[in-house]
Amino acid sequence: MRRRTFSRILGFILLVIAAGLWLTRPERIDAAALPEHSPDLANGEVMFWAGGCASCHAAPGAKGEAKLLLEGGLDLKSPFGTFRIPNITPSKTAGIGNWSTADFVTAMVKGTSPDGRHYYPAFPYGSYRTMRFEDLIDLKAFLDTLPSSENAVGDHQLAFPYSIRAGVGVWKMLYLDVELPQTASGDPIVERGAYLAKGPGHCAECHTPRDFIGGLNLMRWMAGAPDPEGGDGRVPNITPDGDGIGSWAANDIAYFLETGFTPDFDSVGGSMTSVQDNWSRVPAADREAIAAYLKAIPPLPSSPAPAAQ
Repeated sequence: MRRRTFSRILGFILLVIAAGLWLTRPERIDAAALPEHSPDLANGEVMFWAGGCASCHAAPGAKGEAKLLLEGGLDLKSPFGTFRIPNITPSKTAGIGNWSTADFVTAMVKGTSPDGRHYYPAFPYGSYRTMRFEDLIDLKAFLDTLPSSENAVGDHQLAFPYSIRAGVGVWKMLYLDVELPQTASGDPIVERGAYLAKGPGHCAECHTPRDFIGGLNLMRWMAGAPDPEGGDGRVPNITPDGDGIGSWAANDIAYFLETGFTPDFDSVGGSMTSVQDNWSRVPAADREAIAAYLKAIPPLPSSPAPAAQ
């Protein structure tokens, strides 16, 4: 009797595990689901700079034209371990040269690799998923024009249980389909800014705090967060609150994105330096749209610092 009971319990546990793996399996986007669209390289370049691809995928410290060589190699330290940023050049061996457009869109929207593995959300597909397929097709076409590199990047070094990649499926089930905060506005400039900030710009990935497994706390949208690499620094509040950038005019925000200078004559620093450099390369109208959106979101006091351990 005991053996039969044990067998039933074991069978039930295995069934639950199998069901969990099925429900959290990596998802793909079929090529037939993509719109008919002739790639626009100029728009692809805008998406490239707005998306910050060079900030992570160029070699550490790259400047100028060297930022277009997306050979990877940056070590992104986090409370979960170290993520190694991959090569996304057109190399067919070390990069993404063998990826189809559907492979690329799947990675950006579903966080699934061409060989069917979950990507860790250090790759901000949680934001990129809101992008239009046409913009992603344009971005892929632009990436295909960039220099190739055979630089091979090593595996992530993550602590248990984060090293179990299958667990990312649970993270996706909890967070990937959650609707991001909406801003009531009929202004097309604000709407454009919302699209750029939430999607390609993925501003919330750094400026919004997270819970213990890395999901964004949407109640604290853009209200500042701890250093994503686990340091003592803070990512600033960029809501229009007094704690944030409430004293900045929209023109101040757009000018900061263009030049790196703040209204009080300070200059950009830290990891934002590369982000600002990227945004200096997008059309002025898009910088103005981001500024309009940030002035339109709800003002919030800065997120509290985590308690000392």
